[in-house]
Amino acid sequence: MALSSESLLDIFRQTGAYLKGHFRLTSGLHSPEYLQCALVLQHPNHAETCGRELAAAITAATGTSSVDVVVSPAMGGLMIGHEVARAFGVRHIFTERDTDRKMTLRRGFSLQPGERAVVIEDVITTGGSTLEVVELLKAAGAEVVAAGSVIDRSGGKADVSVPRAALVTLNVTTYNPAECPLCQQGLPVVKPGSRPS
Repeated sequence: MALSSESLLDIFRQTGAYLKGHFRLTSGLHSPEYLQCALVLQHPNHAETCGRELAAAITAATGTSSVDVVVSPAMGGLMIGHEVARAFGVRHIFTERDTDRKMTLRRGFSLQPGERAVVIEDVITTGGSTLEVVELLKAAGAEVVAAGSVIDRSGGKADVSVPRAALVTLNVTTYNPAECPLCQQGLPVVKPGSRPS
């Protein structure tokens, strides 16, 4: 049985993963809400379900399940990428940022020209990290079939240059720091993600 958006959001609430406050997102934007996927994905049954559902959503969005490799940006995409790879029955590799903050393949990971890749993230806000991985894979000669995320905070607007699927699409309020009413109220800002500000 397919996992509905509301059922997934209930899992986020039950696991304490749907946070309210004043957050600085990886994109640099500020928001009164934050979805900490790691708190959901730490539970293997939830991770497996989300991976299976996301693989099915990607297949539905692209009309194909022909995938050779799943690639995720570290850190946020690691657990869900692994579970999507398991659902597709393929290997999972990940990218990391180098000293210049550029995405790169390390640890002996490589791609063969023409391999069909899917890029998986936990949460997309602007799509910047996903797009960076897509471009890296294309430069390596891979065919990037699609991208996916558990949560799409962009309201479906993020453009990552390939078809994209998400388990939940939200229109979450974000602010440029200079115009953030939470900053103007003097509320302390928290950076909960894995990437330093």
